Amino acid sequence: MKQAELNELRTLTVDELKTKARETKEELFNLRFALRTGHLTDFSKIRAMRRTYAQIQTVISEKRIAQEQHGAA
Repeated sequence: MKQAELNELRTLTVDELKTKARETKEELFNLRFALRTGHLTDFSKIRAMRRTYAQIQTVISEKRIAQEQHGAA
């Protein structure tokens, strides 16, 4: 994921990020299924999708921590 895309993720709300994470997880499942059935030829897509999912989860965590700090202050 490029830096611009990562910055775009940071502008989304937590609910939008959760939706995006769910969609990414479904795509990862489909890629794994295609791998097992022999229809996937580009294996790097799985790694890229896993990384994207992790980055989305990281942004969600960052936002939750920021909300907790602002709520406590």
